[in-house]
Amino acid sequence: MTRSASSNRASPDRPIAETPISRPIALVVLLMGAFLPPLDYFIVNLALPAIRDGVQATSAQIQLIVSAYASAYAVFLITGGRLGDLFGRKRMFLTGLTGFTASSALCGFATSGSLLVAGRMLQGITASVMAPQVLASIRTVFKPEQQVKIMGVYGFVFGAASIIGQLGGGALISYHPFGLGWQAIFLVNVPVGVLALLGAWRFVPENAPSRAASLDLQGVALLSLFLALVVYPLTHGRESGWSAWLLFTLAASLPVFAIFLCTERRLKRDGRDPLVDLDLFLNPAFTAALALAFLFYCDSVFFLTYGIYLQTGLGWTPIVSGIAIMPFAIGLLVGPLSSPTLANRIHGHVLTVGFGLMALGFSTVAVAARLSTVPTALFYAGLVAAGIGHGIVLPSIVRIALMEADQTKSGLASGVVISTLQIGSAFGTAAISGLFFAALGKQTTPTAYALAFRSGVTANAALLFVCVLLCLWLVRYQRGRDRAPLHIRERDREGVTIASRG
Repeated sequence: MTRSASSNRASPDRPIAETPISRPIALVVLLMGAFLPPLDYFIVNLALPAIRDGVQATSAQIQLIVSAYASAYAVFLITGGRLGDLFGRKRMFLTGLTGFTASSALCGFATSGSLLVAGRMLQGITASVMAPQVLASIRTVFKPEQQVKIMGVYGFVFGAASIIGQLGGGALISYHPFGLGWQAIFLVNVPVGVLALLGAWRFVPENAPSRAASLDLQGVALLSLFLALVVYPLTHGRESGWSAWLLFTLAASLPVFAIFLCTERRLKRDGRDPLVDLDLFLNPAFTAALALAFLFYCDSVFFLTYGIYLQTGLGWTPIVSGIAIMPFAIGLLVGPLSSPTLANRIHGHVLTVGFGLMALGFSTVAVAARLSTVPTALFYAGLVAAGIGHGIVLPSIVRIALMEADQTKSGLASGVVISTLQIGSAFGTAAISGLFFAALGKQTTPTAYALAFRSGVTANAALLFVCVLLCLWLVRYQRGRDRAPLHIRERDREGVTIASRG
């Protein structure tokens, strides 16, 4: 389908494509962009020993191969989302995808640990430009009645990426396709990226603002510095024993954040384009969704402590330990596919159900870990419930948060939501793993590891019960707002506080 440059600039409410054929192809292309960043995070884990031997990487470089990607991704997500709002989401999707594909090739052909770390950082930065455009495009160019089902598929793709990353990484290392070793886990991105680029160029329409705008470079610098000061200590604090300089770094984030807020308010007052429109956070429903996203992704510590419990505590092999997480992984696939049906039947309470299943599942796992040192049928049943809940919550919380933002700010909102998820993950790993290691102490028995794992899972369950209560408030708030007059609802969604609804 040939279009002129002017007709390629879609309006916010324009359908994503004009023919039955191009519409699903465009969605597949966008979901390929959503698939690559989480895949590349998980696929590296099982290849680290082979990478260490292949490029003679130091222990510090091995750690950076994981953390440089995750940190760069988290730090630049909000900026990446805002770039799409300002300069066009298709343009930024293509830019990010091109950079991600090229940096994957750089990683695959790296001959030293330093070069590989640099490639991983570039992967994280370019992924942060690409990923927010996926959600922003879904929010702005698909019809609202399609978005519930599409977000369910998005959640399924996200869950599939984690599973394929874990299992596929091991398979690529074990079978050496085309004579490649660890390089295959990076080079596999290249044909996928090229295919997605061709599809995006042909089928994904542009969705750009009607007026030109400038990028708030001062805001980019301040926000990136703030996020780096938060993410880096949370990512490296436990391994370094929370040294004084890391604590100082974390404390220094507060004045930097204050300066950032003042700068953004001044730009808004002067009629210019701030990086982050702070009015977005005056919407109570959007702010509550962010709080839920933060607490939700604190459960990432489960993957860390579960692996340590099985491999170090019980002496299981990595392959057997990988199989042992499959009950949770099955839930990650089932949950997103069931979320559209649940959303149509119980509407806003889909989050309540999802968080309730997670809380119940992890509570069951904690009880089972107390009753038996090794996982039992009850233990695995709890994992299935928690996985299904996780699969329901992920697409639902993203969809609800984005629906609370104005379409012109959907890129910003997308970046904020994903960034909040990443920071929640780092915080959960730093804080809750501290409970795990404190409970373990210097003990090395299987029973000690089981009880330490139980303490971490119990903390996760407690946070999730808090989420259930917050979900109940959110549903009540949204229903009260929806019963209000139209002009009040519109003002509320734009971030104007409504004092009373009667």
